[in-house]
This record gives sequence, C-alpha cells and structure tokens, in this order.
Amino acid sequence: MTIKDITNHIEQLAPLAYAEDFDNVGLLVGSYLTKVTGVLVTLDTLEETVEEAIQKNCNLIVSFHPIIFSGLKKLNGNNYVERTVLKAIKNNIAIYATHTALDNSNNGVSAKMCEVLGLKNTKVLIPKKGIIKKLTTYVPYAEANNLRNALFTTGAGTIGNYDHCSFNVEGKGSYRGNDNANPVIGTKGELRFEEETCITVTFDSFLEGKILKTLFKTHPYEEIAYEIITLENRNQNIGMGMIGEFPIEMKESAFLNFVKKTFKTGCVRHSKLLNKNIQKVAVLGGSGSFAITNAIQASADAYISADFKYHEFYKAEEQILLADVGHYESEQFTKNLLVDYLTKKFTNFAIILSEKSTNPIHYI
Repeated sequence: MTIKDITNHIEQLAPLAYAEDFDNVGLLVGSYLTKVTGVLVTLDTLEETVEEAIQKNCNLIVSFHPIIFSGLKKLNGNNYVERTVLKAIKNNIAIYATHTALDNSNNGVSAKMCEVLGLKNTKVLIPKKGIIKKLTTYVPYAEANNLRNALFTTGAGTIGNYDHCSFNVEGKGSYRGNDNANPVIGTKGELRFEEETCITVTFDSFLEGKILKTLFKTHPYEEIAYEIITLENRNQNIGMGMIGEFPIEMKESAFLNFVKKTFKTGCVRHSKLLNKNIQKVAVLGGSGSFAITNAIQASADAYISADFKYHEFYKAEEQILLADVGHYESEQFTKNLLVDYLTKKFTNFAIILSEKSTNPIHYI
C-alpha cells in the first residue's frame, strides 16, 4: 500500500480543493509512491512527533496543521519547523496535512465539535463559494443519454440532496472538417448540420479531472466543444463552522461549565453574560473571530471558537455569548476523527493515534 492509497481516501473526506487559498495542504514531505509501514495521526507535527513515528514504525504522519505553512528558503535547522522537516527527511518519514480542507468538510472539524457537544439539526455556518463548477457541452442527440449518464456516474449533477441534475436544450450544430479531419458523422470537406443536445451539469471542483476524463472518453466527436466556469453559488454542505441545537436549553453558567469540561480546557474566556438560556450554538475550530458576525446573523445564542482578541469580545454586542476554549482545545478531537475514518477504510493496517499533546499553551 502506498501513501497515495492512503491520501486518496483522506481526500474523499477532505478534498484539497476545499482548502483556503492561503493554506498549504497535501503531501508536504515525501513521495506518493512510498510504501506505507504505518500511519501516525496527530494535530501538529513537531520533532517529538517524528520521533514517535520512528518508534512506532510509521513512515507517514497525517497531521491536521501543516508544519510548512509559509515558504521555506533554507533548511539549516535554525528553528523548530526546519528541524522537524530535516528529521522527517533523514528518517524517510512523509508528512501530509489536511488543515482547512478538513475545516471546510461537512464531516470535518466543526462537525466533530458538534458531535462531542451533542448538538442536533446541524448545518454549515459559512457556506463556501467558488467550489461549484458548471460544464456545458454539445453532443449528437442520439448520444446524449449515454454521455449524460456517464457524467452522472462520475459525480456530476449532484446538488444538495439531489443527483442526476442537468439542463438540456436541443438544437442544430454545424461543422466542416478539413483534409486532416476524421469526422465520426459526415465526411471531410462537407458542411454538416447535426441535431445536437446541449448538456449542462454542475459538479464539485475537486471532480474536474474525472469529469473531463469521462467527457473525452465518452463523447463521440473527434473535436469536443465544451466550457467550464466557476459559479458564484455557495455550497450549503461545505464551509467553515457549523451551527446546531442542544435538545434542551441550558443556563449560561451551566453551559460554560459544560463547555469547559467537554473541551478539557484550563479556562474558558467568554464575553458578558446576558442572563438568557443557551440552546442554539455555533462552533468553529481554531481561530474563529472572523465568524462572530455570522454566528450572530444565524441567531446563535452562543459561539464556541478560539483566539479571540481583546477588542473582538466587544463584537458580541450583547447579542451572543462568545466562548474562547483555546486553539488546541477546539481542534483536539480532529485526530480522533481522522483515526476513526482511516481505521474504517483500512481495517487490517496500522492507523495509530499520537499519544503526544502538542498544545504549546499551559495554564496555572
């Protein structure tokens, strides 16, 4: 089994196309062709993580955070990033990171937070733009069903809870092949008018390669006219954060104590208590101050995230209870999510949960 076999399954859960533009996800160190001896799953990759992988005979580390985030210009071992990468390279250990690809996944970081909190009726807090594409192509009327079904099989035409979605318009196309042409219908040099169907289907951006491969393989024409555009529509099932509800309302004090216990944190920094019950809760793992307004607009009673700065607590505007549980604490269950997922995919292979806490923050 190769690293590519493992990462193909990870990318079904968290396609790299879902990652934010600023991020650095995918295979950061190593080759996809390397045979895997074992997989160590962790939140962060540090020198001690690489050492743990060595001791447990794992030559692939699947990490949530990328150890290489901004560009590396030198590898001299002058900081923890360089030392970690050098140690991995010297010991033939590959490093793969999911980060915001998993943040934006419908079954990713925020979904796991909702699960441990016991929230129901969950939905994405900030649906993502730019990941829905549209294919338009033209095919002889007699071949339209065959091509359309082939595209559906590849994953095109799925919108929310619906599949096999397409738009079709019948018309008449024209073409004339030159001396080097080999037309499937008609003869070279002849001006040909053909009854055609214009087929339009939408698809997730990460499927583009497969969609085009299917199009070229199935379409009967020698030269295929098609166009792909990115839509402005938001994918309601993909995006940052989630919002859900507790089965019953909770007092603010009880809610904060429950959050502190659930996330095993030394403290919960929170905004002003509003003397109201908590039932509808928004969550977002990691640095989530950018979504405070979204949580308010979604009518959340409380918002759980991390890394709120002093002035950002004012954004609560006495409309919502903000709860900062800590960056590591908000994302700590992510590695359990990945281990559970990979263990189900590879039942007879070593998928190991890292025993090391990589939280750089301590409480007194």
